[in-house]
Amino acid sequence: MQTAIEDYLRYLRAERDASVYTLRNYRVDLDQFLAYLRERNAPGLGPAPAAIDHLAIRGFLARLAAAGLSRASIARKLAALRSFFRFLSRQGRVSVNPAALVQAPRIPVRTARHLSVDEVFQLLAAPSSIAGRHGKEPEGSRAILVARDRAMLELFYASGLRIGELTGLNLADVDLVEGLIRVRGKGRKERIVPAGRPACQVLQAYLAVRGGLVGAAGGSRTDAGSARAADAATAGAVFLNHRGGRITTRSVGQMVLRYLMASGLGKKITAHGLRHSFATHLLRAGADLRAIQELLGHAHLRTTQRYTHVGLDQVLSVYDHAHPRARLPGSGGG
Repeated sequence: MQTAIEDYLRYLRAERDASVYTLRNYRVDLDQFLAYLRERNAPGLGPAPAAIDHLAIRGFLARLAAAGLSRASIARKLAALRSFFRFLSRQGRVSVNPAALVQAPRIPVRTARHLSVDEVFQLLAAPSSIAGRHGKEPEGSRAILVARDRAMLELFYASGLRIGELTGLNLADVDLVEGLIRVRGKGRKERIVPAGRPACQVLQAYLAVRGGLVGAAGGSRTDAGSARAADAATAGAVFLNHRGGRITTRSVGQMVLRYLMASGLGKKITAHGLRHSFATHLLRAGADLRAIQELLGHAHLRTTQRYTHVGLDQVLSVYDHAHPRARLPGSGGG
C-alpha cells in the first residue's frame, strides 16, 4: 500500500504537474487512510490495494466524522481516495475503484462573504491612507511595500486571481502594454486575463521601485552561495517580501486583513473574498456567466455559480428585460 501511494504521488508530480500544496494534501489524506488500515488490520503494512473494499473506506470516513471533521474535509479525503484508486485501476493493480462506491457527504451551500463595489473602492484606497505604518522597515522600503500592496489589491479585484496565482506571478507573465496577465491556475493550467487600466497603472508604479526590495535583501545576506541560490529562485517573482524573496500566501492574507481593518469597513473577509467580489460585480453588470467562468479558471460552471451573489430581485429584473415573453402585450412594457 505504501508503495502504491508513493507511485501515485510521483505520477501527480511528473504527469499532472501538481503543485506542492496539492501533493502535500494528498499525502496527508492517503497516509491517514493507511494508518487507519494498519490499525484495523493489526500491526503490519496493511492490506494490498486490491484487498481494500468500500466497507474499509466507509469505516475510515466514519472514523473521521466521529472525530469531528467537517463534511467538506471528509468529502475532500474521499475525493483523494477516488483519484488514488482510479490511478491504480488504470494501471491494472485493482479491478474496481472501491471509493467510487461510497457516497460523499452532503455539503451545505454556504455563501462566501464579499464586498460591494463601494466597499472594494474603500479597501483599494487603504494602502495610501495608512502609508508609513509598515512596521520597522526603513522609510524607503515602506514606500515600496505600500506600492506593492496597492498593486496586489488592485490585481486581486481587477483579474479575480486566486491567492496562489497572485504570489506565483512572474515578471514574464505581465504585459502592461496590452493590459494582460498570464496566470497559472490549478493543475498548472494557464489562462490569460485582463488586468484593467487602474491595476496596470499601480502595477507599473510598483515595478518601477521593485528593485529596491531586491537590493535591500541582497545587502543583508552574508553567504554568497545562499544569496545566489535565493536570487535565482525569486529573480522573476513579481511580488517580493521585505527580504527580497517571493511573497507567501500567508503574508498576502495578513496584508488583506490588515487593510480591511484599517479601512474601517468592519468586515472580515479573506483574499478569496475579493475573487468572489470580482465575479459578483461582473455578473451584476451583465457579464455572461461562462465568460466569468473563463476569467476565474473554473473547470465547471457550477463552481462559478457558487462564486456569484445575485439577489432574486436582480434575477427577475434581468428576466423582465431579456426574455421575449416576460411581458404580455398591453402590460405597459412599451
